[in-house]
Amino acid sequence: MKVIFLKDVKGQGKKDEIKEVKDGYAENFLIKNGYAIKYTSRSSEILDNQIKLREENEEKLIKECEKIKKELENKEIVFKVKTGKEDKVFGSISSKQISDELNKIGYKIDKKKIIINNQINTLGTTIVDLLLHQKVVAKLKVRVIKE
Repeated sequence: MKVIFLKDVKGQGKKDEIKEVKDGYAENFLIKNGYAIKYTSRSSEILDNQIKLREENEEKLIKECEKIKKELENKEIVFKVKTGKEDKVFGSISSKQISDELNKIGYKIDKKKIIINNQINTLGTTIVDLLLHQKVVAKLKVRVIKE
């Protein structure tokens, strides 16, 4: 029996994949538990429409992320920190602090999407990567100055 997978099933198939499986397995496990539906010309049309719609939404999302990327790459976030002798910074700037500052200026970016390659624990400017999408990475300038 040919089925269309609605969810990933380990060892059997991935979502949206069309595959031939044994009749009993399809009816008693895959279809019964909502992992797949029987392949028909109508279900194939619906699948094609869903895939097309997802691709269009993905393109819109990427365009939106590209727009945000352009805006963020022209911005700079400034942190005022206390320093000790010889301008040594106490602690370091975290991704949470950067996320909070971005929220203040209107960009809601999760701290897990902020990649800090080297610890920000010195005065000066550092470039930080922001994962806006799997295909879109923005560079943000983070400047640390003393209070």
